[in-house]
Amino acid sequence: MHPAPVPTVRVEDLPDPVPEDLTVLDVREPVEWAHGHIEGALHVPMGAVPGRVDELPEGRILVVCHVGGRSARVTSYLVGLGHDAVNLDGGMADWAAAGRPMVSDTGRPLVVV
Repeated sequence: MHPAPVPTVRVEDLPDPVPEDLTVLDVREPVEWAHGHIEGALHVPMGAVPGRVDELPEGRILVVCHVGGRSARVTSYLVGLGHDAVNLDGGMADWAAAGRPMVSDTGRPLVVV
């Protein structure tokens, strides 16, 4: 028996800018988040998601991490709970490579770590 496929989208298939009705959930660690993230994203590190799932708004959720592995696991978890979640294939690495906008908490140049 194979697990159900994880709903996935590529950066190039996302509207630019990201629609306002789409919640971006960044599941990377705090140091990764601080160096560069999608403006307006909700930051909940992967390990904290089960305890904070009640903080997620209703509606569509785009789950992101560095390259898509952690976010795929979180997407699968959220879908199992009944959320309308989709994984960003390639994660923040592909987001940055596509020249999509990011913001930083460090005041230094934006970088995906």
